[in-house]
Amino acid sequence: MAVAITSPGKPITRRKFLKQGLALAAGLAVYAGEIERHFISVTHHETAIQGLPPAFEGARIAQLSDIHLDEYTEPVFLEHAVKMVNNLNPDFVFLTGDYVTDGIAPNRFAVGAAWQCANILRNLTCPQRYAVLGNHDVAVGSTEVQTALIDNGIPVLVNTSTPIERAGGRIWLAGLDDASDGNPQLDLAIPTRIRGIAAEPVILLCHEPDFADTVSMSPAGQAVALMLSGHTHGGQVRVPLIGAIALPPLGRKYVEGWFRFGNMQLYVNRGLGTVGVPFRFNCPPEISVITLRRAGPVA
Repeated sequence: MAVAITSPGKPITRRKFLKQGLALAAGLAVYAGEIERHFISVTHHETAIQGLPPAFEGARIAQLSDIHLDEYTEPVFLEHAVKMVNNLNPDFVFLTGDYVTDGIAPNRFAVGAAWQCANILRNLTCPQRYAVLGNHDVAVGSTEVQTALIDNGIPVLVNTSTPIERAGGRIWLAGLDDASDGNPQLDLAIPTRIRGIAAEPVILLCHEPDFADTVSMSPAGQAVALMLSGHTHGGQVRVPLIGAIALPPLGRKYVEGWFRFGNMQLYVNRGLGTVGVPFRFNCPPEISVITLRRAGPVA
């Protein structure tokens, strides 16, 4: 009777193990830094809003956030994102902060990047586009970043609101100063005169998503039907079974996607750019498209 003998093979040496580990790490770095970081995911959503005027049924919002030009986000990448937004032909484009990075480079470089970013965003073909500032914008210089955007045809909402009208219907768009490094004032952004008006819901732009807790508990916040935020980058680098390696202050509870606070809904966009390291893993850049729907009567 023949007996099969299986060879255990050559043992893996410490050197071979280290070489394989380094090769794997290098491969992951190339993937996270060059492939996933440049692969923009267009996500499509619908949200039902109480009191939405009939004229706004089916209106589509494109949201861009956390561009972070020019430390790691290349101008050509932003140009590509703008073309993608234009091809989507949205009714509105809302920009939720951090156009530049307050990083290791001298401040004058970040201010220059703000103008370069705004010059590219100027190519958005949607005429109704609005912006708020993020914490990096405030750190670099609120006045400089705001001026760059406004001079390129993009209104910036800082603790203020503006009506958006179409076919006899009206909604309100409110924007807050940055909640981390700025001075957000809900009572200015959503004054008493625009609260609780039948068929005139409020959409709020606020860079930091965790500020939704403050919004939802304030009298002014009771008027908000939808809040749009960024800031978290969705975690940027998310390890399977572990999650995000690092999250910023005011971005640790509501990291990405949808959340509800009574009558208010929150959507957190993953953003386009990166900070800290030029990597994204298990968390691609995002352009979110949100279609507005009329909600039925409250039961």
